[in-house]
Amino acid sequence: MARGPREDRGREESELIEKLVGINRVAKVVKGGRRFGFAALMIVGDGRGRVGFGHGKAREVPEAIRKATEAAKRGMVRVPLREGRTLHHDIHGHYGAGRVVMRSAEPGTGIIAGGPMRAIFEALGVQDVVAKSVGTANPHNMIRATFDALSRSVSPRMVAQRRGKKVSDVLTVRREGDEDAA
Repeated sequence: MARGPREDRGREESELIEKLVGINRVAKVVKGGRRFGFAALMIVGDGRGRVGFGHGKAREVPEAIRKATEAAKRGMVRVPLREGRTLHHDIHGHYGAGRVVMRSAEPGTGIIAGGPMRAIFEALGVQDVVAKSVGTANPHNMIRATFDALSRSVSPRMVAQRRGKKVSDVLTVRREGDEDAA
């Protein structure tokens, strides 16, 4: 019976979406010349609300990518999605000088995001989102800022559970407030 979950895990890992965000080459000057090393930044997701990122360093590119992929798989987080296609609400995130703004979007909008943020949304399974990176263009900080924002994302079900109410009560109160304002 112990073999069942391991086989399922192997099949699940093969379904993961892997995106290479960037590779950095660094040189260490030694007596005989230069020694090159490589650093890879990877995004891994299942396309159904789980995503992670990883950083790997090695002397060879394939080894750095493998290490980054393993780190990304270990650090995957679950993000609640509305209708499996967009975010529940607008979110702001920051990390260092990286600041990101993400907004839910109507069906058919697509992924309007640049660079590493696009890779995150594609691996996450988001189909409609509008996102903007404000501040740094450094991929490491942009990814960490995006994950900071995604970690703050909550679904109406989670809000209702925290408040001890029904989901319909949480959503109804919001709609009534909108009608009063109009």
